Amino acid sequence: MNFSALKRASRQREKITLNEDDLEEKFVKGGGPGGQCINKRSTNVDLLHKPTGIRVQCQETRSLQDNRRIARKLILKKLDALQNPGLSKEELRDARIRERKRRKEKKSKKKLEEKADGTAFPNI
Repeated sequence: MNFSALKRASRQREKITLNEDDLEEKFVKGGGPGGQCINKRSTNVDLLHKPTGIRVQCQETRSLQDNRRIARKLILKKLDALQNPGLSKEELRDARIRERKRRKEKKSKKKLEEKADGTAFPNI
């Protein structure tokens, strides 16, 4: 399916909302690079969406609040892909990138053909 058809179909997507009662949140001690701050404090966020059983872990930053925010974004992406198969935001973004690449290749191929025919530079 091309990007324009996906864009039209995306208008009927379900909007995803997170209910805090459906989430189970745990804070676990992290590990890896980051020094003493990571190894001693519980900055690793383990988020579980109870109705679907989707689990997300986030330890991208040294800040607990940032990791909580990032974990919620990740779980929203996963729920979007689950409830809107083929129409999630990630899939629409990928389709847009593919469409841009296709157009660029088509334009480049057309220029190359014009150059080979001699129609690109008629005054030379």
